[in-house]
Amino acid sequence: MRQRTTGFAVGLLVFARAILAAGGDPLNRDSPQSSVSAFLNACKAHDYGHAWRYIDLRGLPADKRVNQGQQLAEQLQQVLEHDARFDLANLSQNPAGDVQGANRELVDTFTVEGRRLDLQMERVTLRSGLQVWLFSAASIPLIPQLARRTSDSPIERHLPDPLVNWQVMNTALWRWMALVLLIAAVAVLAKLVSRFVLLWMAPALQRLAPRVSTNMLNLLLGPLQLILIVAGFRTGMEWIAPSAALRLCLDRATGLLFFSALAWLAMRLVDLFLIRVRAILSAKHQSFSYSVLPLASRGAKIVIVALTATAVLSIFGYNTATIVTGLGVGGVALALAAQKTVENLFGGVAVIADRPVTIGDFCRFGDQVGTVEDIGLRSTRIRTLDRTLLNVPNSLFSSMTLENFSKRDKLWFHLILNLRRDTTSSQVRRLLDSIGAMLAHHPKVEPSPLPVRFAGIGAYSLDLEVFIYLTTVDGDEFTRIKQELFLWILDEVEAAGTALALPYAVAAPAQGEPSPR
Repeated sequence: MRQRTTGFAVGLLVFARAILAAGGDPLNRDSPQSSVSAFLNACKAHDYGHAWRYIDLRGLPADKRVNQGQQLAEQLQQVLEHDARFDLANLSQNPAGDVQGANRELVDTFTVEGRRLDLQMERVTLRSGLQVWLFSAASIPLIPQLARRTSDSPIERHLPDPLVNWQVMNTALWRWMALVLLIAAVAVLAKLVSRFVLLWMAPALQRLAPRVSTNMLNLLLGPLQLILIVAGFRTGMEWIAPSAALRLCLDRATGLLFFSALAWLAMRLVDLFLIRVRAILSAKHQSFSYSVLPLASRGAKIVIVALTATAVLSIFGYNTATIVTGLGVGGVALALAAQKTVENLFGGVAVIADRPVTIGDFCRFGDQVGTVEDIGLRSTRIRTLDRTLLNVPNSLFSSMTLENFSKRDKLWFHLILNLRRDTTSSQVRRLLDSIGAMLAHHPKVEPSPLPVRFAGIGAYSLDLEVFIYLTTVDGDEFTRIKQELFLWILDEVEAAGTALALPYAVAAPAQGEPSPR
């Protein structure tokens, strides 16, 4: 049984060899001309993983053939395409070559430092028994040397072999060194140019915006330097000419840095614009500038970040239209899942738009009082009287009844003066006249037709009411004036010969004691 199986396998191998021999090589390596033509077609299609199979690499270890073969194929393409004397039509179309039995074909000839270097093809027999034409193994050491001589770069022709032959990502070592030096050079140059541009533009900017200082303009130095570095590196990279794989990575990296620099610059311009607007509004609309402008700044920066992310994704090859559509559908689901967050966001917008309170206002909300320190996108921060920091969600804060003490235009002074029941009518008239005259001559008391009045006769007292407004909004000043008024009123009561009533209860007389009359 084993002999029968072995015989069948041998017969199948012989049959396969016969088919290959009859049909020719699938890679079209049957003649010198067809092999070179197929090699060049593969190189033009940048299919170097296929092109290296036209080079005799049987002398290399199997694990190194793919990487080194692709590099050799790219260099060999450069050699043939840059030699004006090379003509594909001069190669033989005969599968046996021009000279029968020689199994070699001259492809091209070069003269390097007085020595003749011949690039040849050789007819070899594969393990399947098929005979094909490949660039000879003897020509492999010549390929890197000839590639240097035919290089587009005038520098590469005069560099040592290691700097040209050692490659990372199909890019020679000297090109990597040139890229590093280019980055350092453009960084220094960008720093000098950006400072010169700002110094040159400073007088014009001072005329347009007198309040914008030089220190504010220095905020633009960072993004301007990064933009100049990216632009200079991108220009120099064309001259260095890295490989396609490395160029793709560098294009994406420079695109990311460029749009990041633009976003950075846009954010700095937003900051400068808001500084200018705040300076204009600080005199008459200070509360507006400290509450609305920070929220506007955050919103503008969120838009800038979103646009930058979209541009970067486009550079990396993503379909931004599909992403935007997906964000629209996902935004609906996100809004449903984050209703509280959306409510807080619109609550913050409502607080900013209606401005019941602004940053720095002292207010009452619910059963709490405190000073508003910040109105954010999600919550409002309030400093309480205990000096604790209270965060109130905007959706809740905007629905509360807010009492803004900082918006008062004057402060109310109200007092009920309870006099003893034995106070005479003449004493009451004297107090009305003296207290009224005192209030009328006080510089901080708003004029009123009846600042003090006889309010009524109580069960145990005669009641005078003081109802006035003090023309101040300073709490400390109000406390000081109120204290002065209290002392003056007590002085007038004492001068009138009466006193304040004390509440008391009439107790039942004890047994054996006389009742009071």
